[in-house]
Amino acid sequence: MDREAIQEKVAELVAETLEVDVEGITEETRFDELGADSFDLLELVTTFEDEFGFTMDDESLSEIQSVGDAIDAIESAQ
Repeated sequence: MDREAIQEKVAELVAETLEVDVEGITEETRFDELGADSFDLLELVTTFEDEFGFTMDDESLSEIQSVGDAIDAIESAQ
């Protein structure tokens, strides 16, 4: 899966999970800007893991602050 396809899927998952408009989500979008708290972030990471078939360690989890960070983590896990 290429970066663009990952970005599209991540944006869809973020929009669905956080109940926001997918149109405004870019790689630069920070999860806290979308109103996500730590519980929401954990839910998102679990969703990413299920969707893309990987497991993220706790250290990597703390580094995910934006959509781009999530995409980077998914790419490096593939």
